Amino acid sequence: MFTIEHDFDATVITLIDEGDAPLNEDVVIESHDDGVTLTQVDPDTDEVMVINLSMHQLKELRAALDLPEGVYRVRRAGETDEG
Repeated sequence: MFTIEHDFDATVITLIDEGDAPLNEDVVIESHDDGVTLTQVDPDTDEVMVINLSMHQLKELRAALDLPEGVYRVRRAGETDEG
């Protein structure tokens, strides 16, 4: 299950783990103009773990989900090979 909320400066998506135990803590994803922030509480320490992704990293992640094992580069707009 998940929720979507549109705030003034971000879209907030919360992924809620369902199913058989053990369940993972909720993952909160905040999408801003300059990137995405993922947060999740570590159940062992009760600390909030934070991961920041640039929009380019998010684009690479999206591409990686559909590719086989290997090394890849997603080109940025206007980028060319040199040499």
